[in-house]
Formats: sequence, C-alpha cells, structure tokens
Amino acid sequence: MSTAGAFLGGASGRLLPASLPLRFFGAAVAYHLLAWLVLAVSSRDALPLDGGLGPPLAALHLLTLGVFGMTALGAAAQLLPVATRQAPVGEHALRAVWWLYTPGVAVLAWGMHSARPPWIALGAAAVMLPLAAWTVLVARHLVGARGMPGVLAHAWSALACLVLVLVTALLLVAGWLGWPAPGRQSLLPLHLLVGPFGFMGLLALGLSYILVPMFALAVPPPERTQLASCVLVVAGLLLAAASVLAPGVPLLQPLAWSAGSTGVLLHLYLMRQALATGMRQDLGRSFVLVKSAWAALLLALVLAGVLWSGLPLPHARAWLALALVAWLLGMVLGFLQRILPFLAALHAAAGRRRGPTASSLTHERALRLHIACHFAALALLALAIGLGSATFAQLGAFTGLAGACAFAVFYLHVLRRLRAARP
Repeated sequence: MSTAGAFLGGASGRLLPASLPLRFFGAAVAYHLLAWLVLAVSSRDALPLDGGLGPPLAALHLLTLGVFGMTALGAAAQLLPVATRQAPVGEHALRAVWWLYTPGVAVLAWGMHSARPPWIALGAAAVMLPLAAWTVLVARHLVGARGMPGVLAHAWSALACLVLVLVTALLLVAGWLGWPAPGRQSLLPLHLLVGPFGFMGLLALGLSYILVPMFALAVPPPERTQLASCVLVVAGLLLAAASVLAPGVPLLQPLAWSAGSTGVLLHLYLMRQALATGMRQDLGRSFVLVKSAWAALLLALVLAGVLWSGLPLPHARAWLALALVAWLLGMVLGFLQRILPFLAALHAAAGRRRGPTASSLTHERALRLHIACHFAALALLALAIGLGSATFAQLGAFTGLAGACAFAVFYLHVLRRLRAARP
C-alpha cells in the first residue's frame, strides 16, 4: 500500500487543527522573507565566514531556526502521526511552543545582528525552552509508535542531535556572555555538525520516506534499506563528532566522511527508485527544487571532504555554507509547495462530499516567479563567492528577497482559498 493511501485512509483521525501546522509554516514563510531582507539591506557580505556576530550570522539563524526549524516543528507534528499510526497529541503544548519560539527567533537574530549578548541570551532562552518541550512531546509520541521503523529511527536520531544542538548553543551563548565555557574551537564545529547535518538533516531524510512516496504515489522504500542508510549517517555523525573532540586521532575524519556519504547515497538511491516507480511521474516545479536540494547535499558532502582533507580551495567554508543553505532551503520550500495545498485541501474537504483539489488552491504564477528568483539568487551568491564581489552578493540577496515575496503570496493565496472553501 502506498504512503498516500495510508495517509488518506485515516487522515481525518490524524489531522491537527488546520491553524496549528499552518501557523508554523506561515512563520517559516515570514522568516524566509526576513532572512533575505537582512542580507539585502544590512550587509554586503552574503555568507557568514567566521561565525562572528553581525548581520550574516543573524540571517543564517533566521534561515536555520526561522525557516528550517519552524518547518521541521510543524511538519513533524503533523506527519509523524502518519508514520506512527497514532492520533496527534499535545495540541495545547504545540500552541505554547509556537507562541514562545516564534518571537524568540526574532529576538535572538536581533541580538546577533546588533552584537548584543544580553539580547542573544534572552532570545536563546525563548528558543531553547520550546525546542526542549517539543523534543519531549515528540519523544512521548514516538514511544508508542507503530509501523515505519525507518522513519522512527531517523526521528529518534534527530531528537538526539537536537539535544546536542541545545547543549552546544547554550555553551556558545555562555561564552558570548563572558561566562566560563569550553573552548569555542571545538564547540562551534560541533554545533555546525549536529545542527544542519544532524537534527535538520536526519529529520529531512526521515520525513522524505513519507513525503516522496506520498506525492509520487509510490510504494515506500524497503524498511531494512532505510534503516541501513540511517545507521550509516548516524555512524558518520558520531565519527565526525569524535574527530572534532579528538582532532589528533588518525582516520576518524575519512571514516566519518565515508560512512556519512555512503548513507546519503543510499538514501538518494531510494528516493530515485521511489520517483521512478511512482504512478505520478510529473511532480512539477516543487520537485525541481527538491532534486536541486539533493544535488546541493552531494556538493556539501564533497566540500566537507575537501575541508577535512586540507586541500587548498579558496573560500571553501563559504562554498560549504552556500551548499548547506541550497540543500535545506530547496528541500523545505519544495516540500512546502506540496504540503500547503495538500493539507489545505484535506481540511477544506472535512464534512463535505467533495472538496477543492490541491491544484485549485495553488498560485502557479507566484511559484513560477519564486523558483526563478531562488535559482538566480543562489547563482549570484555563488558568483559573489567566486569573484569576491559584494555587488553580486547584494544582487543575490535582493533577488532572493523577491522570490521570498512571491512565496509569501503563494502562502497567503492558500490561506484565502482555504477560508473560502471551508463550510
């Protein structure tokens, strides 16, 4: 049975109120726009190169916490009940998480932008507390899970990485406040490892086993192969973390890169098989974004290998940062283009014999403009890195801002059509 069939067969009992996931996704859309705005008007340096305080670091966290994190919180809250065959839990707690986490991201970004450690500490507290609460909620949900062991393994691993993200973030904030904390030389690489590659990466890989077969109308990949991919990726993360904490130990870095890369390649093979065997072959521009994200993930792995090997590559850290942004941003926005109309159509059909289709809730012109601006912005930022040009960096930021505005129009269009279609 396809994932789509499993989802639709019991969707009414596993749907959160529409306002809950849509508010998480709406905040992600808003922070997507704000991140590009910060880059466009506050800095002529489009990528954070050293992790220092300032507009680039603020923009990066608006993307990671505001766009990627917000989408992860909303998507996992709604999609994990599909994987675990349980009714959603923690509705009131999820609302509290949103009300604290959403302004917390803004306060944290402002503190980083203006280089004010007290504001950073306040924002970090308002972000870490709801993330910790969300971790407990999801863990309680996973304890009683049934089915989809591959998705569950990725979810548990992602939660473990999120705990490490919170611990390293807390220690980094303590360092900015001047409190005693371990060396930044090991904390920052560990934070950069378990954040994008660990928590967000594992969650993206795991939820892909639900979303890709669901939208392609395909049979989910074999569970054993999903688990094998997860084990390899987690082994790569553990070995990479060990290499950060014990840099003098030989072979840790190549072993970490080999294990992680093999796990990712296995995952991408499974995704290719699902797309090739699915009954729906034309998945539109949303999966152009998703496929570009997979390509960016491969590029990020190559660049990580180059950095670890010590090969001379100018601006290697900037290239890696851009590849990570292209990977996660393409994945999040590509899936949101599918999830938002699909979820809205399910809610609009509640209590009706026949509801609107997902395609009727989609603003195609806005999405055409968005995807053009998205790829143009990434290309301009790549030129900015290669040429060392601040002008291209600003052009890329303004182009990304235009694309973010178009995506916001799409989101608002979905909301308006949903309100009009509901009884």
